[in-house]
Amino acid sequence: MEIRVLRYFLAVAAEQNISRAAQQLHVSQPTISRQLQDLEQELGVTLFDRQQLPLKLTAAGQYLVNQATQIVALADKTTANIHHNPDIAGSIAIGCGESKHMLLIAQTIKQLQTTYPQIKINITSTNADDIHAKIQTNIFDFGLVMEPVDKSNYAFVTLPTTSQWGVLALKDSKLGQQAFITPKDLSGVSLIMSQQSGVIDILQTWAGQAFDPAAIVATYNLLYNASLLVTAKVGYALCVDGIINTQQTDLKFIPLKPALRSKVSLIWLQQQHRSEAANAFLKQVKSDLT
Repeated sequence: MEIRVLRYFLAVAAEQNISRAAQQLHVSQPTISRQLQDLEQELGVTLFDRQQLPLKLTAAGQYLVNQATQIVALADKTTANIHHNPDIAGSIAIGCGESKHMLLIAQTIKQLQTTYPQIKINITSTNADDIHAKIQTNIFDFGLVMEPVDKSNYAFVTLPTTSQWGVLALKDSKLGQQAFITPKDLSGVSLIMSQQSGVIDILQTWAGQAFDPAAIVATYNLLYNASLLVTAKVGYALCVDGIINTQQTDLKFIPLKPALRSKVSLIWLQQQHRSEAANAFLKQVKSDLT
């Protein structure tokens, strides 16, 4: 598979029309049609259902969209980073779990780009499990993750702050009147939990027998949609502070008592050759945060 052909395929998948994709790419329609047919023959699958318009992806086509997007992004990143530039240029990909501590990384990025304005930062908001997978495949250069997280295969810098666990609740709900949430308060209520590996374990340790996994009615990877479930009275979201702005809303963040806090770390692969841009970012991080 050639990168050029994958770009053709992704353009057709996005436009759902070969003619529009050809116009976007400034390539003739017959060229794209021929290249797509060759790609299908090479893979031994049909990528599009051509019996209807707009074009629809087959299951194999949808899978290739996901893979090709990562392949093309990695190729672009490699091309940008491999060209030596005395002023240091290139792109840095950072996967970030939701955290108010992203502000510290943002401030570091500002300092970095003041010194090296040709460095571009690509931020992807996701969860820790996805960050692990994409650092291992070099899609991400760095990841911002919150405990509980396995850092045994990574070098890391722990940020000088922590996140407080609590409950996101409607102000007029049963728990919304309280200043703190104790383990016994969770008994008999519907819970919305993070999908991150290990979160249930730390909350079960905190709450003991008062925590019933059967009370989990929904899970989330990013908190905004979970906050909508709270608004719709689906349940209470167990989460960390500082992610959802509850001012001028019907929502309230209520901390756990006894307090449960998690550290946040920036992680990257050990013993990996990094681009000049990534090295410059890491140097700035260590200067600002350690």
